[in-house]
Amino acid sequence: MSQPRAYEDTYQGERAVYLEAAGYEAIVLPEIGGNLIAFREPAKGYRFLHEPAADEMEAFKANPIIHGIPVLFPPNRYEDGKFPWNGRTYQLPVNEPSTGNHLHGFLHNIPWEVENFSADASESTVTLRQSVREGHPVYAYLPFTFTIRLTYTLGAWGLAQRVTVRNEGEESMPCLLAFHTAINAPFAANATAADYRFRMTIGKRWELNERMLPTGRFQPLTPEEERMKGEGLSPFFAAMDNHYTVEPQNGRNRMELTDTRNGVVLVYDAGTAYKQWMIWNNNATEGFFCPEPQVNLVNAPNVDLPAEEIGLFSLAPGEIWEETSRLYCRPL
Repeated sequence: MSQPRAYEDTYQGERAVYLEAAGYEAIVLPEIGGNLIAFREPAKGYRFLHEPAADEMEAFKANPIIHGIPVLFPPNRYEDGKFPWNGRTYQLPVNEPSTGNHLHGFLHNIPWEVENFSADASESTVTLRQSVREGHPVYAYLPFTFTIRLTYTLGAWGLAQRVTVRNEGEESMPCLLAFHTAINAPFAANATAADYRFRMTIGKRWELNERMLPTGRFQPLTPEEERMKGEGLSPFFAAMDNHYTVEPQNGRNRMELTDTRNGVVLVYDAGTAYKQWMIWNNNATEGFFCPEPQVNLVNAPNVDLPAEEIGLFSLAPGEIWEETSRLYCRPL
């Protein structure tokens, strides 16, 4: 097996940082939201993430949400674009006309700074950064001073992700974050979607209104959703654009996608600081689906429920929030 490498090249004409280690390959696009667009095991024909084809690149650049691992800050929908915080209400752009909401924040479609990339005898790593200050495009809507660092490390234990947010301002700031992770099903070249089943550590399902905003109430889980918590089923059993609480199992918060043809399981261990899951499967269209770990409930600043219950986290001046996730493959 070749030595780990980290190097710059291009991906479909875009600047990219490549990581190679332990038979895996990962690719990050710094200029397009710091998106980790590919995680592969080439010798086995595995492509774990939904990558844009060459003829999809322009659409991907215009709306980089359903490929790779987009960073959402703040994530998901906010009613009328209103974001109340500490006695003030910030106005986010209404960019989803069908619902009249703001959707998905500001970090998934702007360039990130590559802080460094490197490799040693066992792993390869890249770190990206957003330093939000006056004059930064995020500051125009959320005028807080902070830095987000995103580190990906590739090695024998798969792909590790570490995200860190540090409040460098003089007032408390919101720390609301998610990843719109797009997982291939099938991820193996020799398999079909019928060979796959998945399970997730969901808890309760939030009721959403016609604007896709939580009502504050829960809906009973269907028998199929109960199977999501247990033995699993096809990720395309029904059209899903659903929002759930997290209910860790065996101390972990994760999605597991089993390839029954090849006898392997892709594990997405998302970390227990993510208190909510979104799951979207493109109207049950086979090919990929998005299990999305979220810190907060959709529209959390506008919901009258306890902050801890809905993941409405804040950072005091100088405070740091950090969480890790990991994607890896194990035998069935």
